Amino acid sequence: MSKRVSFWQANSLSLVVSGIFVVCLAGQFLAGYRAWNEELREHGQAPTTLGAYASSGHFVGATFENWESEFLQMGMYVLLTVRLRQRGSAESRPLPGEPEEERVDAGPRPWPVRAGGWWRKLYGVSLSTALLSLFALSWLGHAWGSWHHAIDEQRLKGLPPPGFWEHVAGAQFWFESLQNWQSEFLAVLALVLLSIVLRQDKSPESKPLEAPHAQTGG
Repeated sequence: MSKRVSFWQANSLSLVVSGIFVVCLAGQFLAGYRAWNEELREHGQAPTTLGAYASSGHFVGATFENWESEFLQMGMYVLLTVRLRQRGSAESRPLPGEPEEERVDAGPRPWPVRAGGWWRKLYGVSLSTALLSLFALSWLGHAWGSWHHAIDEQRLKGLPPPGFWEHVAGAQFWFESLQNWQSEFLAVLALVLLSIVLRQDKSPESKPLEAPHAQTGG
C-alpha cells in the first residue's frame, strides 16, 4: 500500500519556487517604482502612481527582457541535451557505450567520500556551496560596477558621487538585482511544472515519453 503524501509534500518544490518568484517580482516592482519616481523628480516631472507604473515601459520592458533570456536559455538547454553530452555531468545523458544507469560502485569513489567525516559532509554540499559562492562574487561585481556607473552619471549631471553603501541601499541597485532574480526563479518554475505533462524525447531534463504524468523524476 503506497504511503499517502500531503499536498505540501507533493508540491513543495513548485510552491517554494513560486513564493520566491513572487517575492522577487514584488521587490523588483517596488524598487523600480522608487527608482523611476526619483528619475522623474530629477527631471522636474510629477511622480507616477503604482497603477501607472505597472504598465510603464520602465517596469514592463525590464521584466520581459529578463524573461526572454531565461526562456531562451531553458529551451535551448533542453534541446541541446538531446544530442550533446558532458562526461561525468548529472545534467547529461550517458556517452555512447555507457549504460543508461551507472552503478555507484562502477568506478573509484571521490576521495572526500573515502576520507569520511567532515570531508564527506563538506563534499555533500560542495555543489551548492560553489554555486552560492559564485553568486556572492557576482553580486559584489555587480555592486561595484553599478556603483561606478552611478558615479559617472552623477558627474555628468554635475552632482556629487554617491557612496558605495548609499548606492547599494538605493532603489536602482535593487531594481537591477531583483529583475534578474525573479526571472531565474520563473524559468525554473516553468521547467518544473511543464515537465509534468510535456516531454522532450531523449533529453535528461524530461521524463520518458511513455512515463505517466504522476511519475516523479526520469
